[in-house]
Amino acid sequence: MAELLITMDNYTPIIPDAVIDYYLNKTGFDCDDARIKKLFALAAQKFVADIATDAFQFNQVKQSSRATSKSNKEKKVVLTMDDLSSALTEYGLNVKKPEYYQ
Repeated sequence: MAELLITMDNYTPIIPDAVIDYYLNKTGFDCDDARIKKLFALAAQKFVADIATDAFQFNQVKQSSRATSKSNKEKKVVLTMDDLSSALTEYGLNVKKPEYYQ
């Protein structure tokens, strides 16, 4: 653990420190050690990256099931709410569109 905390000194997280500070303070977590905060930022970054990867995979499965022999063109990948919702369900989070959008 000590070695991990030493390596966190040189790590610059993608999630800004102000955002991490805000959410840590909102939950009641008070810590002055910047390395611990960077560790939380790294965990949050991994979580978001895993969700995005899973949503991309759901999109790829959906696109491959729709593929026809006619369309071999390269298509732009668009993250849809359905793909994101499917990925979040894998993590135990239920996200649904409000009724007025359906």
